[in-house]
Amino acid sequence: MNITWLGHGSFRIEIAGEVLLIDPWLTGNPMLTEDRHGAATEGATHLLLTHAHGDHASDVLSLAKKLGIPLVGQFDLMSYWADSEGIETIGFNKGGTVALGEVKVTMVHAVHSSSFSGGKGPWVPGSECGFMIAGEGHTIYVSGDTDVMADMGVFNDLHAPDIGILCAGGHFTMDMRRAAYACKTFFDFKTVIPCHYRTFPLLEQSAEELVKALPGVDVIEPEVMTPITI
Repeated sequence: MNITWLGHGSFRIEIAGEVLLIDPWLTGNPMLTEDRHGAATEGATHLLLTHAHGDHASDVLSLAKKLGIPLVGQFDLMSYWADSEGIETIGFNKGGTVALGEVKVTMVHAVHSSSFSGGKGPWVPGSECGFMIAGEGHTIYVSGDTDVMADMGVFNDLHAPDIGILCAGGHFTMDMRRAAYACKTFFDFKTVIPCHYRTFPLLEQSAEELVKALPGVDVIEPEVMTPITI
């Protein structure tokens, strides 16, 4: 399995013969230069979307059309885009599980917001979520954008994820301190990969606090386009 950070909240996960692009933000992503976009998306089999904010969703339609692969996410938005954009989608909802080849993906709750800009104000297409991604004997919890929540205890009881990809930049999501609290209180991760940080000065720039708070856990500060092999 290879997990590759594309900057911000975007990831490429190569698992059990599938290549999943999670919230692939390419256009305007200051951490991923244009000359690396091709390598970031090469061979992708599915696009997974946690919510509709532009730093997560702005490229998914163009990529679905260009690459000819399905977009996977919440039923309401997937149904709308399937009809209006003519793309292939896999729509499901929180608590549901879909099979992507040999990979099982369960949608789980998140606490954030989800909207597009509209002429008369924000348009709210469904709600925010995270994913449990199971394959190759591992389960990855992709938190999406969220704060700490008691639901995480249920997630661990049901899925026992050993890898956590956690938003931790603060301001818009939980910060390093809150992410560490979530790990210690609700999960038993072997590996934790922070994200949604370092992108802008507004966000946290280092995961040192998270590393110090989780002795015995392999906290990996990812580097853009450098695969983490597990």
